[in-house]
Amino acid sequence: MNRRTFLAASTAAGVLMTNAAADSRERYTALALQTLCDAVNQDKSRRGARKRMEASLARVTGQIAASKGFLKSFNGYDLKLVVLPEYWMTGFPLGETREEWQDKAVIEMDGAFAGMMADMAKKFGIYLCSNHYENDPNFPDLYFQANVVYSPAGESILRYRRMISLYSPSPYDVWDRYLEIYGADAIFPVADTEIGVVGTIASEEILFPEIARMHAMKGAELLLHPTSEVGSPKLTPKDVAKRARALENIAYVISANSGGIAGTAVPQTSTDGMSKIVDWKGAVAAEANQGETMNANAVIDLEGLRSARRKTGMSNFLSRLPMAAFAPTYDGDIAPANRTPDGKMIERKDAIAGQQNVIDRLVADGIIK
Repeated sequence: MNRRTFLAASTAAGVLMTNAAADSRERYTALALQTLCDAVNQDKSRRGARKRMEASLARVTGQIAASKGFLKSFNGYDLKLVVLPEYWMTGFPLGETREEWQDKAVIEMDGAFAGMMADMAKKFGIYLCSNHYENDPNFPDLYFQANVVYSPAGESILRYRRMISLYSPSPYDVWDRYLEIYGADAIFPVADTEIGVVGTIASEEILFPEIARMHAMKGAELLLHPTSEVGSPKLTPKDVAKRARALENIAYVISANSGGIAGTAVPQTSTDGMSKIVDWKGAVAAEANQGETMNANAVIDLEGLRSARRKTGMSNFLSRLPMAAFAPTYDGDIAPANRTPDGKMIERKDAIAGQQNVIDRLVADGIIK
């Protein structure tokens, strides 16, 4: 081999090595883990509920371990992101009082269960998104449904509390006090990480385009969506919304649904299937059928997404938003804040009465005919 040939070969090898390094840095596997929710509604005591939650943690830990090994051998990319379904560790309240549910199913922000999830993320070197109910010492008579992201360093790097909920508490119910304590940056938080800028959406909030947009306007490239929703072979409202939120925000949507809910009177597989990863073009990159499965996994092309966001043309929706034109309408308030300013739990009948008042006002204003 002469010197010119050697230099050309060396240069080509260097380019390949550089490209390989960039590829391994920017591409990785994300998983929407579809796992069974073994609901604690069936437990009559705190002790029984906590044992069931610990068993769920152990089961999911094993599933992530197996998924990580299999997916690496399957596609060659490291598993770096796992999204768990909505309230995967407990289920949701079905007739329990606030005190009963808070005692057996709601975890502490920095307590033992949070620590176990942080340890799981650290053990597997992943970003782990959990949706669960958590207490807040600033609001002792409430609990919040939260999406929390744990980092490979074993730290909680993002905490988003569900903003839109008809029956359960949200920060909007104690809005003035919440802003006073946490500030506006805590409302739609994003985390800039090595795998991309992460934001989260809770369950039915995927149906409200403003939730995803708020995160996207803060730079979110990955919209993590824990959900527990009706499974169907047809397109459902939430399923349509997942595609729309991805396309309109030029973002990935990683949506993890329950693999069934056991331990309640609700038929177990009513919420099953539908877990998926949607790319920034609105195309479904991976989708799970029913049951516990790791099949909703895909290789994330972060540089492809970023390239699309930098390009001119009609499909760059983020760059074409006339925000000032929207501002006057959004300056109003349809659903009033501070639904429970005293920090107490709202009763279902009061929630419905308040919603009816809003509907009546929209009719009176001619917005609804």
